[in-house]
Amino acid sequence: MRKIIFQNLISLDGFFEGPNKEIDWHNVDDEFNKFANEFLDSVDLLLFGRITYELMASYWPTENAIKDDPMVANRMNSISKIVFSKTLDKAEWINTKLIKENVVDEILKLKQLPGKDIAVFGSSDLSLILLQHGLIDEIRVLINPVVIGNGKTIFTGINEKLKLKLLKTKSFESGNVMIYYNPIKL
Repeated sequence: MRKIIFQNLISLDGFFEGPNKEIDWHNVDDEFNKFANEFLDSVDLLLFGRITYELMASYWPTENAIKDDPMVANRMNSISKIVFSKTLDKAEWINTKLIKENVVDEILKLKQLPGKDIAVFGSSDLSLILLQHGLIDEIRVLINPVVIGNGKTIFTGINEKLKLKLLKTKSFESGNVMIYYNPIKL
């Protein structure tokens, strides 16, 4: 069965986006891009909620993204993607399918299909639904060495205890630290 990996970047004070949804504080360099490419090579499907999808779709197909991060842009544009949204009418980013309802049922079907692992980037609202239904197999949190003071926390909306088992950590020269966890079923 395919694993669903939820991966997100956060500030040291626990925010994944600033108060105006900004992510301009992300600590990204060549080492991170190499890591991102290796991760993208290990998955064959990306899942997004509407807000993260719109952010990603507005950046990765652009000339700037292709010029600044050609390897990551190529992979982000070529990999299969699904956006879960009740409000979008269509998904125009290449290799993207729009699913408007039955999120849990659709994810259960996807996990049963052959293939590589599945990744969820950002998309905190979608991730909450998946966590609440026990559908996320691994959580990866990349802590950036910055305090932004305000914004939305990564698990806003979780109202019950979620226990995690530490799998490993990875330090980057930039000061980023990736923490890998498995959710523990209670």
